[in-house]
Amino acid sequence: MKIIGRIDKADFPELDLRNINIKVDTGAFTSSIHCHDIKEIELNGEKYIEFKLLDPSHTKYNDTIFKTKNYKLKSIKSSFGNIEERYIISTKIVIFAQEYPIELSLSERSDMKFPILLGRRFLNKEFIVNTSLKNISFKLKRETNKKK
Repeated sequence: MKIIGRIDKADFPELDLRNINIKVDTGAFTSSIHCHDIKEIELNGEKYIEFKLLDPSHTKYNDTIFKTKNYKLKSIKSSFGNIEERYIISTKIVIFAQEYPIELSLSERSDMKFPILLGRRFLNKEFIVNTSLKNISFKLKRETNKKK
């Protein structure tokens, strides 16, 4: 198992996000990503989810509209204890120079410092959290890139 700190940076290649800030949240079961303009649409008789990641004030915002058929709707308890229906997408995360599958709930997180939370479902059986550490994967990535 890899040791991960309380915060880090990761890549989400399918979402065109590189070195994006993430927060490890052992209190959350499901991982989530900040997005807006979430819509379920129909194209050629098939259902898709359409959304924009982050928001215009974020430095990594690029106004791209993402579409995917690979989604589901799930009831999720918010940090305030409210049950919300959220769309869940499946994608890939690159952390510690390794690609992992991850499910992310699409969530309005504009008032939060970190646009992405990694929950227990992703962390389980792969990572041990050490809250006194941060940016372990990102530092490893920088060191590896310096050697190239």
